[in-house]
Amino acid sequence: MNLQLILGNFALILFVAMVVTGIIWCLDVFVLAKQRRARADAALAEYDARHAKLTADGIKLDNGNRAALAAQILRQPTWVEYSGSFFPVIALVFFLRSFLFEPFKIPSSSMVPTLLVGDLILVNKFDYGIRLPVINKKILQVGDPQRGDVMVFRYPKDESQDYIKRVIGVPGDKITYENKRLTVNGVPVQYEPMDDYLDDEHPVYRKQFLEKLPNAPHRILNDEAARTINLNAVDDFPHHDNCTYSYDKFTCIVPEGNYFMMGDNRDNSADSRYWGFVPDQNIVGKAVAIWMNFNNPKRIGGIH
Repeated sequence: MNLQLILGNFALILFVAMVVTGIIWCLDVFVLAKQRRARADAALAEYDARHAKLTADGIKLDNGNRAALAAQILRQPTWVEYSGSFFPVIALVFFLRSFLFEPFKIPSSSMVPTLLVGDLILVNKFDYGIRLPVINKKILQVGDPQRGDVMVFRYPKDESQDYIKRVIGVPGDKITYENKRLTVNGVPVQYEPMDDYLDDEHPVYRKQFLEKLPNAPHRILNDEAARTINLNAVDDFPHHDNCTYSYDKFTCIVPEGNYFMMGDNRDNSADSRYWGFVPDQNIVGKAVAIWMNFNNPKRIGGIH
């Protein structure tokens, strides 16, 4: 694991921080606090003996110094105090983002019109199975991605990057994309024209359609000037021989344990057409809601 991957893996950084602060907290509870208590008891016993002797000699002393002495000895070192304060917070955040929900920010326009640049989304971490943090190994099967799901995953060519696309093909599916129309397992997907979409990032109108994947209809955009596929942008990738490409068409058979992903902004998305399939072990979770967009708060709501 190289340095860039480590620095880009927030879960790993959070895990290390939790372990370090947790060890310090446990060390303090079970060792250091007892040592401080023993030192304080010894110092107070010595103080009491000296106080008793001086009192016997007729010297009157202020007993408030005794409490100050105890407080000084029992006080936690700064590094222990901060570790003890941060540990429960870090542990709670680590648990929530590892097993329940993780926030993400949409950085690009590949999922327009469904998701816009700047959308802050919540990703469900348990719908596709419980996974061990950091290593992302599935330990409990809950469910599998379905066609039409919007899914976050680790980019197969650089696992330090998180990508978000829509699931188009599940294991065993035969996906054909011809003249910008999908066919899944020999059944053409139906399309319903919608009003043209005004792209805020680029002041142009784009063709918009309702793509009627079974049980998951959603909006997509097409650029009439773009080719169905840019053959020059197709990389070599695992299971490349499962795909055939031509000028205006490609067909892929999704291998076992993998998924075929596409962006809703079809002609402005680098996706499985170009860099291949997404292995199950790269799955992060299912995008379920937009919880904020500071430029447009009206976008808060579910993802379809």
